[in-house]
Amino acid sequence: MSKRSLVRFLLALVIAFVLMLVFRTTGVTMCTIAGNGLEPTLLEGDHVLVNRWSYGLRIGGTGKLFSYGRVGRQEVKRGDLIAFENPADSANRQMLICRCKALPGDTITTAEGTVVVPSIKDCADRDYYWVESLHNDKTKEGPTQGFIAEEYIIGRVCMVVYSRNTADPIHKGWRYYRMFVPL
Repeated sequence: MSKRSLVRFLLALVIAFVLMLVFRTTGVTMCTIAGNGLEPTLLEGDHVLVNRWSYGLRIGGTGKLFSYGRVGRQEVKRGDLIAFENPADSANRQMLICRCKALPGDTITTAEGTVVVPSIKDCADRDYYWVESLHNDKTKEGPTQGFIAEEYIIGRVCMVVYSRNTADPIHKGWRYYRMFVPL
């Protein structure tokens, strides 16, 4: 291999790597389901695709260089499976998944009583969403219920790419019937 063709190959490799990074940070990302709080929709061991553009591309936020905003902003819908940064541990960028049960301004009833979901229209500092897991007592995935500020929402979970029962050995436990299942 000549020196010139080696340089071309390395340049092509670097360009492919940069494009992959840009796509992962602005397009879609993968997340692994670590708990069973969203069964039967999502199973432990599912590897899901999160669409970062579903609610608009998130720019900036708390503790970031730029203030929070969204390019091409779209509304979160009640019932969406949303991926969000753990507000209690945003430094490690841990991604959690829950179902959106209430939108800003909604009134809901919980075991603790009636709750109004804060919104900017109600003089809150930002819009919030009420999120829940389906099985509140069994989840390892994150908060079983609670408020999430809009700026922590990454995107909507749109597809199970593949799934494997993590309790089985690596050569077993593949759930082929869950490959490329849209949500």
